[in-house]
Amino acid sequence: MRRCVVIPAVKKNAVIPDQLVKKLAGVPLINRAIDTAKACVRGEDIYVFTDSEEIGLICERAGVRHVRNPAFRFKSYDIVSEMGEFLAGLTGTYEDCVILRASCPLLTWVDIEDAWSAFKRKKTDCLITVRKIKQRLWRSGAETLDEAVAQAAVAAGQDEYVAETRALIIIRLAALGDREAKIMPWFLGERSIEILDYQDWWICERLLERRRVVFVVAGYPAIGMGHVYRALMLAHEISAHKIEFVCTRSSELGAAEIAARDYRVIRQGDENLAATVLGRRPDLVVNDFLNAPVNYMRALKEANVRTINFEDDGEGARLADLVINALYEDPDPPANVRCGPSYFCLRDEFLYATRNPLRPDVRVVLITFGGTDQRNFTLKVLNVIEPICRAFGIAIRIVTGPGYAHKERLEKRLAELENPLITFAWATNIMSRMMEGADLALSSAGRTVYELAHMRSPGIVFATHEREARHGFARARNGFAFAGLMDRVDDRKIRNIFLAMLKQKRRARYWERQDRLSFAGNKQRVVGLMEDQLEKTRTE
Repeated sequence: MRRCVVIPAVKKNAVIPDQLVKKLAGVPLINRAIDTAKACVRGEDIYVFTDSEEIGLICERAGVRHVRNPAFRFKSYDIVSEMGEFLAGLTGTYEDCVILRASCPLLTWVDIEDAWSAFKRKKTDCLITVRKIKQRLWRSGAETLDEAVAQAAVAAGQDEYVAETRALIIIRLAALGDREAKIMPWFLGERSIEILDYQDWWICERLLERRRVVFVVAGYPAIGMGHVYRALMLAHEISAHKIEFVCTRSSELGAAEIAARDYRVIRQGDENLAATVLGRRPDLVVNDFLNAPVNYMRALKEANVRTINFEDDGEGARLADLVINALYEDPDPPANVRCGPSYFCLRDEFLYATRNPLRPDVRVVLITFGGTDQRNFTLKVLNVIEPICRAFGIAIRIVTGPGYAHKERLEKRLAELENPLITFAWATNIMSRMMEGADLALSSAGRTVYELAHMRSPGIVFATHEREARHGFARARNGFAFAGLMDRVDDRKIRNIFLAMLKQKRRARYWERQDRLSFAGNKQRVVGLMEDQLEKTRTE
């Protein structure tokens, strides 16, 4: 069952001058179509139907056949009928013919093979590529609005329509001219774009120039969700490239959070992490999980994949092209490391939030310990400070993340307290609103402290583990009382520090230190560094 590929390439029908020989993303349009066809069939089974001597020469040099008719021009959308005589001449040599339009440059050989497989499986006579249009169609000749809507409803019977895309046609040559030939639609996604004007050209060029960026993240109760949230924030800023996520094997919680944002996400299976990541064919890998192993980083480097690591101070960091350690400070970092508060990325919601004024008395206290709070330090702190807050009429605002596994226990305790000044928010997406109006906060030592500093909410900080205790930003110079590791802090110490922070003089001093801080331009700085790495992939 032999097949051939026919590429219509009639310059007279071009919508842009010299469209077929003009370079799109560095490759002439006709050459791009020929290369796609060559991935499916031999050069001798490719025919370019053209009116151009120049295109004929390109075909000769590319090792494919061409048929030239200087006077030819397509006069309708029915190119099968207009090329009928030529196609009929192929029936003695081939069983089927694939008509590939050069004006649809996003089509890949994989699309052709998928369509071909369906065509043979369904045993149909003709396959036509189509796309869905979810909108109402209006009859222009209608005299009233009701008549126009009624005509559209009668014509379609629904609000979803199908339009032909002239990307691909597959025909059984023996069925040419048969008015009862069986036809099947084949749906294409974004790759169905046809160049009909300069805007289409620009869109196709931008899409072809996209790079594949793979974020590799970890997010589960033991480490929290900070890596996931930062990666999502940065991914939102990179709209010009294709974004995918890979989650480590244990990151079921992180994978669910990412999938809820409509990103493509793959969780590591039985294979090693490098195999999962390299299977995505990335141009740039952004590693946002605890210290990337040396063997993993070496595998990426040997595959010539550029890498950016976040919060990595392990041995694998030296193999990364760029390391961004906003939570760590080093007066003399290696050449590939950028560190310190200048590289902390503030989410957009905080840029438009109202920063807290300094009030003479504490009216609202915020309790938040990240996305998981595995130790349930939220409940421990609440039990210590609630009697004090009740006595002074201070409202308590509790915020926990989606990975907080002690929700029922906390809600039971809140019911027991019957304190109308306590509010509880679980898995909120508006953390800036939770921080607005908070005169004092109790939190862990992750990225939350930077957000609190931006909002001018002095706080008491407890480190979840030894690694977090090394985050040097959460100190008095930036408006925070660092209380140490959670496991080593007893109720008495929590109470004493809390009472000390209620004093206006100390809190005012901390507030003033936070008032001098600014993280507004940091995210664009980091995104710029990422784009620099992407630009380097173009020249490698």
